[in-house]
Amino acid sequence: MKIYVYLDESGSIHKNSNTKYFAVGGYFIFKEDKNKATSYYKKINKEIKNLRNIPIDKEIKSYNMLDEEKKKILSTIQDIDTFYGVAKVFNKELMRKEIIHSNIFFNYSVKVLFSDCIVPILNLTQINENIEFVVSIDNRNIRIGEINNLETYLKTEFCLEKFDFKITYYDSRTNFGIQLADLIVNTFYNYYKDKKIVAKVVKILKHKNFRVNTFPGHKIKSIVKKISCNI
Repeated sequence: MKIYVYLDESGSIHKNSNTKYFAVGGYFIFKEDKNKATSYYKKINKEIKNLRNIPIDKEIKSYNMLDEEKKKILSTIQDIDTFYGVAKVFNKELMRKEIIHSNIFFNYSVKVLFSDCIVPILNLTQINENIEFVVSIDNRNIRIGEINNLETYLKTEFCLEKFDFKITYYDSRTNFGIQLADLIVNTFYNYYKDKKIVAKVVKILKHKNFRVNTFPGHKIKSIVKKISCNI
């Protein structure tokens, strides 16, 4: 079976950055609802651009969206049956060692996101077949020479599980799934940075559809029930 995962990041992992937090996340969804999520997002995205006279080919980043626009998107998307938003938020001030290599740490952060936010809420006892995670990631921070590292790394880290990973990098300007992932991870990044920034947006989120996990400390918010996979 395939599970589709869309990821982006917020904050900075560069060792010279003075930002307190870094977050990686987005959402995962099952095959039958994959196109529904991007279609809903594309439709609302187009409505926003028409109302604000924004060129149709220009990407709207989440930090440029109004609260009401974010709420409209998320309130619609979260009602899709197999949609689950996830985020891993790293408090860099509590880490004992500085981040030396940003790409290596990004790979690690994605692995931790899977370990702590995605895999634990899948009811693996009900899945008798291999799971292929089809992962789409924004390509803006990936060096050409390292483009295959994450896929190899995840396959190695989860070598004892019946998991496979297929990683593809996209330009977020043309990928609505990654644009939606940007909105989700940026919302939770800002929640830890300053709750007031996203207070109105977070208020409308349904706990059963989102799982946010902090590092270090592994404090978990939302989703407590495992997802039953009736595929």
